[in-house]
Amino acid sequence: MEHMKELVESVMEAAAEHELWQPHDTIVVAVSGGPDSVALLRILHEISVSRMPLTLICAHVNHGFRAESAEEAEFVRKLAAELGIPFELAEFDIPSMVKEIGLGPEGAAREKRYEFLIETAHRYGARSVALAHHADDQAETVLMRLLRGSGTSGLAGMRWKRTEKKVELIRPFLRINKTALVGLCRNEGFAYAEDASNLLMKYKRNAVRHEVLPLLEQHNPRVRQSLLQLSEIAGAEDEYMEANAAKCFEELVFIEHGKYTLKRASFAALPSALQRRLIKLILNYLSADSSAMDFPKIEAVRRGTLQEHPTTWTLDLGGGYVCMRQYDTILFSSKPSLRQVSYTYPLSLPHPRINLKEIGKVMAMKVLEREDFFAQEEDSGKMSAWFDGDELALPLTIRSRLPGDTIRVMGLNGSKKVKDIYIDDKIPSSERSRIPLVCDGLGNIVWIPGVRRSMHAAVGRHTASVLLLSMEDMEQDEET
Repeated sequence: MEHMKELVESVMEAAAEHELWQPHDTIVVAVSGGPDSVALLRILHEISVSRMPLTLICAHVNHGFRAESAEEAEFVRKLAAELGIPFELAEFDIPSMVKEIGLGPEGAAREKRYEFLIETAHRYGARSVALAHHADDQAETVLMRLLRGSGTSGLAGMRWKRTEKKVELIRPFLRINKTALVGLCRNEGFAYAEDASNLLMKYKRNAVRHEVLPLLEQHNPRVRQSLLQLSEIAGAEDEYMEANAAKCFEELVFIEHGKYTLKRASFAALPSALQRRLIKLILNYLSADSSAMDFPKIEAVRRGTLQEHPTTWTLDLGGGYVCMRQYDTILFSSKPSLRQVSYTYPLSLPHPRINLKEIGKVMAMKVLEREDFFAQEEDSGKMSAWFDGDELALPLTIRSRLPGDTIRVMGLNGSKKVKDIYIDDKIPSSERSRIPLVCDGLGNIVWIPGVRRSMHAAVGRHTASVLLLSMEDMEQDEET
């Protein structure tokens, strides 16, 4: 039992350091059936029996992607029964509902999986959901973020714990290598399913795992260890800086009527690292979507604040927000709301691309064969939506919103007001009039880009051809 004992020790140590659990906690354990998650359930069970009273719930998601999915679900059910742990199963037909949220298959699977795990935790009154991500996953995550261009928060990789909807997502294995987990299962004779998660892996991560990391290992055989250390150091330093930025915010930023102001002299006295953090924090508080606030934007605000001349300027931050300098005061606020724009455009196949010049966007439509659709990479975000080509009534109409607009959303009986969806999603009122609505030939709203997809013409197993709609920013030369 030596191997089991060592891993239990290592997990207990990490749990104490990062306060992952307390005695008598209820923990939902996400178990796919692969070696990592089987090891997680076995180790947590061992801890609950011999080291600390914990109540475990085993949760498994069957995504319906593959023929073996049903066997895997059965395998995990038996494992939970053997350990005397309650078992919860969710079955999603991801291929046929892949389009509800405008994400590709892997993205939809991930979103549904987390939704189910958190909902299960709520039902059992569990404090946390335990996930089996390990040291190799962490090294890949850090490398992917490094390649994408990331600040220290990103280089910290996946967190030991973070809170989502009042449930903590915990990762007790972040310092343990995959080989140790597979080794445990083999030494102890723990059965596991061949790792299905590899098939759900994003294309990009597979490239990092099979091409980029092995190449780097030729130059430094311990590169995974280095990436792991980087994530530990970056994580701790990021938390320290975050706390300092929050303190500066308390002391230096004045808030009234949704406007944030800052005195130039007190800002200039901060080290540049804190200046950037403080700007980022203000933008976070100001906007529901801070992902658009990239380094160049933050730098423009910072340099503009420090420069001697000019002493008055206005910088458009995008997303309906501006930063203004008025002599020695820097002010962040939302733009005065623009008058309601109004437009209507038809979109049909002979002319599958249309300029929405009122809002500076382009809407494009293309037909994909079924195979091409499933080969689509997931990372296209929420600015695309797929529809069943035979089910969607053409021509489409793209128009500005009208009072009383409603949309039929998947998973809801009946319709929901578009306005209520905007409120639920915390979309600022200044931006709402800039979001177009896509209606089918019968007048139903079928898609609100970046927000929701309706239940009409969903792509399913029977779909022969797929219509891909996507919205993007207008090129400069298209604006004229």
